[in-house]
Amino acid sequence: MNLIERPSPWGLLPVSDAHMHFFSHRFFEALAEQKPGLTLDAMGAQLGWQMPPAEPEHLAALWTQDLDRHRVARATLIASVPGDEASVAAAARKHPDRFIAAAMIHPRKWNAANFAEIQIGCLFPAMHCFSMHEDCLRPVFEWAEQGQRAVFVHCGVLSVGVRDKLGLASPFDMRFSNPIDLHSIALRHPRVPVIVPHFGAGYFREALMLADLCPNVYLDTSSSNRWMLYQESQLNLRQVFRRALDVIGPKRLLFGSDSSFFPRGWHQQIFEDQAKALYEIDVSAADARAIFGENLLRIITRGHNL
Repeated sequence: MNLIERPSPWGLLPVSDAHMHFFSHRFFEALAEQKPGLTLDAMGAQLGWQMPPAEPEHLAALWTQDLDRHRVARATLIASVPGDEASVAAAARKHPDRFIAAAMIHPRKWNAANFAEIQIGCLFPAMHCFSMHEDCLRPVFEWAEQGQRAVFVHCGVLSVGVRDKLGLASPFDMRFSNPIDLHSIALRHPRVPVIVPHFGAGYFREALMLADLCPNVYLDTSSSNRWMLYQESQLNLRQVFRRALDVIGPKRLLFGSDSSFFPRGWHQQIFEDQAKALYEIDVSAADARAIFGENLLRIITRGHNL
């Protein structure tokens, strides 16, 4: 058992991060292919980031060291371009007690053989312009159900900061971003945990409606949650957590940081802000342990049906 714990308002707390991006060498190669003349060295200079080593195992070692420094027990690593699933699989294979392999799936190019070692399949409907009602989603959910895997579906506002900084176009289509579109397929696959990140990223009401109707839907808390600026009545993080807890309770919230690059590494401030907000609304230590790690590990290690 991993006994790594980090300080929190409730005392020492085991933390498992449900949402981190694994910006591998292949990830940056894929970006470079989209803009002639753009090299990895030029990207590093333009972004002010440390470019990753060529081998994913070496990048995994950097993340392991950083998580050790921050006292984070485990993390979900998301391969953030289609075709990079081998990178996170290699990282999780090298450090199975620290990393959970998640990978972006383009459902129209689905090949289950490439995802044998992936524990969470990640769908980005607005990015790849598909509807959650399309038949191409069925094999993905069947793969998840048969292997006791989870499916992550990005809804709401989708902004990829690295693309903006590199001057790459982001031809996303928000018509496909509403969490309500998940209702039918989540009902058809009640044993598949469905994770909606960022509280729905602007579709908070719709994400809560979906989760209230589908007990297999989970919300992840990741990022700065800037989407709160779009609400008709201004929300703060305490109010968001309170409403989510009122509707779905503490067992279906997953802490995430949305960490992604070096030299910043693990985004500690996200943890601090969320822990402070939850403590201020009197969330118990037991519920904090669930939100900050136990819920994720339950999904991954034992499946949704407990």
